[in-house]
Amino acid sequence: MRVEDFDMFSTLLKQRSGLVLTRDKAYLLESRLMPVARKWNMKGLEELATTVRTRKDEALLRDITEAMTTNESSFFRDQKPFDQFRQLVLPRLMETRAAKRSLRIWSAACSSGQEAYSLAMILNDEAAKLAGWRIEIVGTDISGEMVERCKAGVYTQFEVQRGLPITMLVKHFKQNGDKWQISPQLRQMASFREWNLLGDLSPLGQFDIVFCRNVLIYFDGPTKAKVLEAIARQMPQDGVLYLGGAETVLGITDRFKPVEGQRGLYSLGGFSAAGMKAAG
Repeated sequence: MRVEDFDMFSTLLKQRSGLVLTRDKAYLLESRLMPVARKWNMKGLEELATTVRTRKDEALLRDITEAMTTNESSFFRDQKPFDQFRQLVLPRLMETRAAKRSLRIWSAACSSGQEAYSLAMILNDEAAKLAGWRIEIVGTDISGEMVERCKAGVYTQFEVQRGLPITMLVKHFKQNGDKWQISPQLRQMASFREWNLLGDLSPLGQFDIVFCRNVLIYFDGPTKAKVLEAIARQMPQDGVLYLGGAETVLGITDRFKPVEGQRGLYSLGGFSAAGMKAAG
């Protein structure tokens, strides 16, 4: 790939999705954009780059962006955050929100929906305790294709074998040929929308719990700070933010504070784990 074409594509992706690509990732750009070039009946990446420069086709730009944004996910990925949710976060927020009996959860950059549906399974298990509560799970992703996958709730044998206990597969999924579809009950618990984390988040409303895991690692420092500041504006003081195991707010923003003794868990300062059973 020509250096000038790489630079053009990387600048485009930074502007549209926040994704930062260094030149050692040229191989990744080539492997993911070649299918886009073929889809648009182009000979290769040089023609694709020329077309982007000369014709601002939003559908083409969307295809390029979606091809490059990572869509890796699995059910109950890195089990610990879900243990924290079940054993610590959910009981604590049920206690502090007992009067209004409502809870909103956001799965940001939700990919194909496994995170959101993993949370739905946990909440379904706690249905007796949550009787009379209004629970809302919202998943968002920059990829329209991924959002449609989330809504359908259909997964391959490989996908349901990654992290999903067999008891939950039997309980919550129905097999259709070589695919598995999550139950209508769980699909009704989650809604999905196409949304860019770099855009205005205010229309999404306030969230008590935000999962934004393994997303910030693709952004540079200023973009991380911008996204975290925007998320903070959508959360109450005792709301809880989940980041990936390799991510941190330290040195990026002082808006969020680590929840003591809970790796990957952050709050604006009003969430206390004191007196609650720690996830083990």
